[in-house]
Amino acid sequence: MRKLVTAGVLSALGVVISPFLSFPILAFKVYPGQHLINAISGVLLGPWWAALISVIIGTIRIAMGTGTIFAYPGGIPGALVVGFSSWLLKKLRMREELAALSEPLGTVFIGGTIATLIVAPLVGRSLLLTATWVTWAMSSVPGSIVGYLVLEGLRKIGIKDAI
Repeated sequence: MRKLVTAGVLSALGVVISPFLSFPILAFKVYPGQHLINAISGVLLGPWWAALISVIIGTIRIAMGTGTIFAYPGGIPGALVVGFSSWLLKKLRMREELAALSEPLGTVFIGGTIATLIVAPLVGRSLLLTATWVTWAMSSVPGSIVGYLVLEGLRKIGIKDAI
């Protein structure tokens, strides 16, 4: 039940902050808030919950007009990578908060490649892979760093372990 409530809160937070943290660059609406939520949810809840939260936020943002179809490849891979990285770091008895910093690997390289080679042609757009990577890194890197800092804060005050 705790995971479900946490997922609901993180989904709502991701939607609420989207109008304030979203701005257009090239063909994309860059949204560091999604990567912040990916970083937090991947560490706190694991890969599957984090991916679900990413889908929920992306779907609502698209419905509100603050997101595009690229919200899916731009969010889901990063959430999964953080979740799996967190799981691995926990197994190795390392600080799992560091997994938040792996979010750009999933978003930029996996998601960016999927968006450029699969999604863009399906919606009639032509994108340059390196331009997609650079643009998405501009969103993913700051979001994952802030997510890491939030997780460190939650750990220091003892809230992270309660979740």
